[in-house]
Amino acid sequence: MMLVLVSGCGMGTDSSGPANVLRLATTTSTRDSGLLDELLPLFEAEQAVRVDVIAAGTGKAIQLGVAGDADVILVHARKAEDAFMAGGHGLRRVDVMYNRFEMIGPTDDPAHVKGLDPTDALHAIASSKARFVSRGDDSGTHKRELQLWEGERKTWDDYVETGQGMGRTLIIADQMRAYVLVDRGTYLAFKNKIELVPLVSDSPKLMNPYGAITVAQPGEYRKRIELANRFLDFLIAPTTQARIGEFRVAGESLFTPSHGQ
Repeated sequence: MMLVLVSGCGMGTDSSGPANVLRLATTTSTRDSGLLDELLPLFEAEQAVRVDVIAAGTGKAIQLGVAGDADVILVHARKAEDAFMAGGHGLRRVDVMYNRFEMIGPTDDPAHVKGLDPTDALHAIASSKARFVSRGDDSGTHKRELQLWEGERKTWDDYVETGQGMGRTLIIADQMRAYVLVDRGTYLAFKNKIELVPLVSDSPKLMNPYGAITVAQPGEYRKRIELANRFLDFLIAPTTQARIGEFRVAGESLFTPSHGQ
């Protein structure tokens, strides 16, 4: 999968890099929604640092953390986050925000999934062999899709894996007039660019929490850990939490702050 450097000068990712550069590995959904553009300049100005962002799926972001090639990961796959912490790769985890996943599709809804339970919707799509686009990239969205199958995942000729980020996957699904699982934030950011509509959204199975983790680094790189912890403090500060809640696209809130809830 392609990694996308969102900000910074593209400097190397070894742990010996300068302590005034924070390496943030995060999801494409936080990038595609526009939230990072809202928050990161505030932290950079406050701390006189630069944030280099690698936008990838959650699985890849976690791999970068395991390798020590990121100082903070901001992801949305709680089981994988807990395993990361249990493996000694993370020093501190905080809840940051949440939104929800939605299953969207063509307005004529050929598989008749509107209002169904998400698992029932997936099986209805498979049974009707309707077009379905999956990220297929070990991202948080892909992980959630696999959970929603609640058993063996079905594939068929019109089940397509893109291996790409959420924004690009949405565009492909729209061009194919296919069903797709998407986080609410990215859907709203792309709402005016696509014709697909929400069909399945009202279920606890679709809750989508995001967490931030300080990555463990060797002792000689303690300053990197200190900066990472300052970034976590920034994310959960009342002013930042308020900004997250106030961040809107087309008048709609994309994320709900969750620290302390």
